[in-house]
Amino acid sequence: MYFLTGWPRRLLCPLRSAEEPFHVQPSSHRFYFALLSETQLSVWFSRPGVLIVSYIESAKAAAQFGSYQTAEWKPDDSMIAVATAKGYILLFDVLGGGDDKYLYEPVYPKGSPRVKVTPGYKEEQCAPALSLEMKKPVDLEAPITSLQTLQEDLLVCTADGYLHVLHWDGLGSNGRKAICLTTIPFSLDLQSARGGPSLDLEGVHIRRMEYCVTLDGFAVVLSDGRLGFITPLSNIITTDQLQGVWAADVTDGTCVAVNNKYRLMAFGCCSGSVLVYMIDTTTGSMQLSHKLELTPKHYPDIYNKTGPVKLICWSPDYSVAMVTWECGGLSLWSVFGAQLICTLGEDFAYRSDGTKKDPLKISSMSWGAEGYHLWVLPAKQERRSPEEQQDVEMDAPPHASLQAGILQFHFIKSALTVNPCTSNQEQVLLHGEDRLYLTCGDPTQIHSGSDAHPHTHLHPRDGSPLHPHRPNPDSSLSQGLSTLLGHKHWHVVQIHSTYLESNWPIRFAAIDTAGQCMAVAGRRGFAHYSLFTRKWKLFGNITQEQNMTVTGGLAWWNDFVVVACYNFIDQQEQLRLYQRSSNLDNAFASVTKLHSDTLLLNVFRDMIILFRADCSICLYSIERRSDSLNPSASVELLQEVSMSRYIPHPALVVSVTLTSVRTETGITLKAPQQACMAESIMLNLAGQLIMLQRDRSGPQVREKESPAVNKKLLPFCPPVVLAQCVENVWTTCRSNKKKRHLLEALWLSCGEAGMKVWLPLFPRDHRKPHSFLSRRIMLPFHINIYPLAVLFEDALVLGATNETVLYDGLQGSSEPLEALFPYCTVERTSQIYLHHILRQLLVRNLGEQALMLAQSCASLPYFPHVMELMVHVVLEEEATSREPIPDPLLPTVAKFITEFPLFLQTIVHCARKTEYALWNYLFAAVGNPKDLFEECLMAQDLDTAASYLIILQNMEVPAVSRQHATLLFNTALEQGKWDLCRHMIRFLKAIGSGEMETPPPTPTVQEPSSTGGFEFFRNRSISLSQSADSISTGKFNLQKTFSMPTGASAKGRDGECAENMYIDMMLWRHARHLLEQVRLRDLGCFSAQLGFELIGWLCRERNRVARVEDFVSALKRLHKDFLWPFPVSPVGGFSSPLKNGRCRTVLSTRLLKSQSADSLLNSDMDTAPPPAAATHSWLDGLGPTDKDLDAASSSHSNQHSPQTHDAFLSLLTNKVEEYSLGSATDLTETSSVVDGDWTMVDENSSTLSLSQAELEHISMELANKGPHKSQVQLRYLLHVFMEAGCLEWCVVVGLILRDANVIKQVISFLDSPEVPAETVQSVRSGLLAVDTWASSDCLGYKPFLHLIQPQLQQLMESASEQVQPEAFQPACQSSKLGGAEGSGGAAAPRADDGRGAAAPLGLVLPSLEPAGGFPRPPSEDGPPEQTEEQADEEGAYDCTLS
Repeated sequence: MYFLTGWPRRLLCPLRSAEEPFHVQPSSHRFYFALLSETQLSVWFSRPGVLIVSYIESAKAAAQFGSYQTAEWKPDDSMIAVATAKGYILLFDVLGGGDDKYLYEPVYPKGSPRVKVTPGYKEEQCAPALSLEMKKPVDLEAPITSLQTLQEDLLVCTADGYLHVLHWDGLGSNGRKAICLTTIPFSLDLQSARGGPSLDLEGVHIRRMEYCVTLDGFAVVLSDGRLGFITPLSNIITTDQLQGVWAADVTDGTCVAVNNKYRLMAFGCCSGSVLVYMIDTTTGSMQLSHKLELTPKHYPDIYNKTGPVKLICWSPDYSVAMVTWECGGLSLWSVFGAQLICTLGEDFAYRSDGTKKDPLKISSMSWGAEGYHLWVLPAKQERRSPEEQQDVEMDAPPHASLQAGILQFHFIKSALTVNPCTSNQEQVLLHGEDRLYLTCGDPTQIHSGSDAHPHTHLHPRDGSPLHPHRPNPDSSLSQGLSTLLGHKHWHVVQIHSTYLESNWPIRFAAIDTAGQCMAVAGRRGFAHYSLFTRKWKLFGNITQEQNMTVTGGLAWWNDFVVVACYNFIDQQEQLRLYQRSSNLDNAFASVTKLHSDTLLLNVFRDMIILFRADCSICLYSIERRSDSLNPSASVELLQEVSMSRYIPHPALVVSVTLTSVRTETGITLKAPQQACMAESIMLNLAGQLIMLQRDRSGPQVREKESPAVNKKLLPFCPPVVLAQCVENVWTTCRSNKKKRHLLEALWLSCGEAGMKVWLPLFPRDHRKPHSFLSRRIMLPFHINIYPLAVLFEDALVLGATNETVLYDGLQGSSEPLEALFPYCTVERTSQIYLHHILRQLLVRNLGEQALMLAQSCASLPYFPHVMELMVHVVLEEEATSREPIPDPLLPTVAKFITEFPLFLQTIVHCARKTEYALWNYLFAAVGNPKDLFEECLMAQDLDTAASYLIILQNMEVPAVSRQHATLLFNTALEQGKWDLCRHMIRFLKAIGSGEMETPPPTPTVQEPSSTGGFEFFRNRSISLSQSADSISTGKFNLQKTFSMPTGASAKGRDGECAENMYIDMMLWRHARHLLEQVRLRDLGCFSAQLGFELIGWLCRERNRVARVEDFVSALKRLHKDFLWPFPVSPVGGFSSPLKNGRCRTVLSTRLLKSQSADSLLNSDMDTAPPPAAATHSWLDGLGPTDKDLDAASSSHSNQHSPQTHDAFLSLLTNKVEEYSLGSATDLTETSSVVDGDWTMVDENSSTLSLSQAELEHISMELANKGPHKSQVQLRYLLHVFMEAGCLEWCVVVGLILRDANVIKQVISFLDSPEVPAETVQSVRSGLLAVDTWASSDCLGYKPFLHLIQPQLQQLMESASEQVQPEAFQPACQSSKLGGAEGSGGAAAPRADDGRGAAAPLGLVLPSLEPAGGFPRPPSEDGPPEQTEEQADEEGAYDCTLS
């Protein structure tokens, strides 16, 4: 359709004159425009828009003839007739200059290829020099009301009731005759013409008249406002041969315009509406087809204040009409009444500050060539305000105020208007006068998806993908939804200027199915463009281009352009196919001669269908020939069908299409392969859709028997009319078993009536269809956009819409055009139509069909939206209806939606978007919201349940909604849906405080805690070594660095209302539940996400629920929850092959487990380890004495067999850096130290390399640590338990972290008198239980238990009974507990979060030196003790080596 674009352009007349033009009249091809002012006749050229010649009447003649009024061109543009006020017809000869006489010529730079090549070539792009000569005037002695040209005659209506027929050339006495209006019989229809009631036409004359070629008659508006149609009964217009019909009940007609293509007459009325009439073919009476009028819904302020209709103008292709009123404004309508643009509303009528603009009043308007421009003459009082005069004077020569202004509005239009063959594609293609707009994505994305190797299939010449010889129809559309709907912007392609300047205007445009190639045809020749190469292809030989003109349109077939054209040299019609990739030259074209002029062309699979001027239809088959060097196509005539019996005039055929659509679906079910065949012809005859099906009634030849070569095609049945008022038809040649409903349907656009779909009905499960059920059904539905393409499988309509942008740069005194008019843009739109069709099927009790259709589309991303829309539309209609509805549809729709899993959320989303007043009606149909809420809970769909709560809050008493909210809150807590929990807390508070309508916003204090659980612990950049340090010194000073989030029981409320207490009780209950089940990780998340004051609560619960009943099961549960690997057993040597194997498997499983869980496994250890020299220098500096070694080995052999020694992994740094908690497995993966720097010191201080098996054992030790995130979380929990004084839990967490400091500190606390005796007893028995369990089940814990043995000893001694289990005997009698190496606690290597430093590693035997004697440099910023404590924090890693 047509869309306004940009700002209007103003053309200024170069001649100074006090007169202003008030009438514009185009020539037959619209290349010239005649403009009239009171005493001037000017002729303008269309492109460029320049004045060619102006004829100014002398004062004496002007006094004799009176001022000019209207003008009319002779059909061959050689004469102009002008009517004057005093009843004269002035005839002017338009004399063209010679071949070389041009007013304006293009100037080319030197060396430009575009120079004069062929004679006559140049005139196409230059404004010719014309002159006007007046011939003898004709005096009709009465005021002239209307002029109309008719082949060789000029018809003139005068105010004395006569109709004069003048001959254009011989204006002597024989050249004119007058017919009196009163002698023409008028009746309501032609049948009752002789005897029926007749109009009394005394004193009445014709006010306006227009001739309609296809109706062969005159549409007239009489001076009394009646509307009529006058038919000449024979070829010669004489009095006794004229017959009139008039339209009943209309007496306020003002103007008329006829549409030749659709046989319509549009009459403007004083009421402001336009009545569009058609002639009934059977009776000959005038019948109202539809009205064009503004609706109060869209134009409440102005719809009844427009004044009478002033002018109606049909576009050159007759697809749209422009209407203007006395009060001003423009409105554009499609042929059957869909409104496209109106300048009486929105940005056209209002400034940005809301003040109203005066609409532009128009005295005359006319469409330019091909409808790309609308020439508008503003009415007089509109044009001149003093400000505007100043504005014009600024940039124009002196006396500019005396110049006339013409406004030119620019339009872009859909390719469907003139080339309807693009309707079987799923692209929108629009063309302006010099550019194309198309909706498609980037070609590279599209084809990389469909081709496995996008670079191997490229064409050798132009780089575009090669089409297969026979494309699979299913894959022909390689674009996805995303490319068609991805954005609102167009792909704009500028038409090649070289082609354009000699062949303007563009008349046809076409696009291929993939949306990658376009072709355009102007006055002569054609050109095509590829999106792959971004290049145009033009004829290399200009003579070939200028010797053909496209007559029947263009289409693409695979990579061929199919053109129906006229060849000027051979003077015959031809059908040509040009290959896209070869040069554009007739040498590469395949040419077929045609016998008659082609009017329309279309392609269906491998067939071409042509409609010709003799009203016949020809079918051709196309086949690709690859025998020659250049690929070509052969065309062969299959069938001719004569339609002259059914078509009164060939110009009435709007479109012709081949389809696979047919009425008997029974056959299609048995033989689905026939669904792809060309089964029927669809013909749009002046808005009537006619279908011709193949006649299968004769004897059917079986497919196998007849060879394919001489297979004769079946004849066609007589036509049937499917629909009226059809503007466009869409159908597809693809097939898809899953979506047969949509792909075998026929889509129609019907103007104001919206769209229609002719849907096939299939029996379910291939059952026998009901005899009474028709095979297809026509369903109407309304959409809000003008449809330009249908996406069949995706159930979408694509369109375009006009958007406006206000420009306020020049506000104030002067108002140039930019301020008067908004800037217009065209945007892509799309709309879902599925819900309309489902609803129509349900209304007609075809629920089974609706279900099949819906199930086939259930995978579409917007299917839930479709369901919501369907409920919403039906609900709005029925609930707001004033009369009771006898058969409501809502229960049926509700039942239908229950078939889909989306049912619950569809209903609640629909209710939330509907006003409260309609809820009762909705839930009466779909069920009680309480039941639906419970269904959601059972289905674990908590978010939907939360939506139902809002419904319940409004429909039930507060107690009910609180009860349901509590239920949901508890479930959400249980499932860890923290966002929902926060909303529920807010909701419960809102119910309690009576704020029914506006629940308070979420408290801001929660925001830091909602960033992801324990993560904020790290965000505050607390070094964990510091936390261990402060714990070890016994100061509880973390509150300073660590702001705990304050939670839902926030301070600051004046009085803690019962509601807060109620919520706190639930939170406490949940926390207790989590702690009882040893779900520490969930407890931490719960506390961080909901801002629960964990420390305060634990303080209160210290001696109640925050106790540990069973240390061993708690430890196991923590290992499981935090994905923390159990420490690997160090017992046994590598000498045993069995052990070796076991270690390997354990290691691999541990490593795997850790890898799967560790989110930071590939952490940023990007700094390379220090060079190996560092390691060697350390080894050199060790220098232990033999005596120490002997002492160490002897003390060691007390405990283990003499052959084994404990090897410790020790972290060596030249400068102690802040340790991080990186997973130890990182080092086994990324550190290059492993390559050659691992050495082992044996008793004689000699060095030897580690074997592969021993290395594996060491890396197994490294794998004993869990994911980094878990470590952060456990440290955080440890801190919380310390703060709250839950010592038993501190012990458990200390055990899993293997942090001796923690145990040491807890045991030192146990001496405090505040600690109850049962806690001491519990810790003691718990540690004993862990020791027993470790001895039997988890030997990996033994080394750590050895390490904390002195503390355990102390604990045992403090108890009344002295229990000395064998396990706790000292491993080495070191008094200093903090010494990391002496007591066996080697610090684990870790990578710091931010810096990622990796330290070199070394192996030492534990007893090589006295406790604490390891020569480490002190840290730069902390005392030596801190260094030791930091090292302790990580726990020990023991390896036993043979």
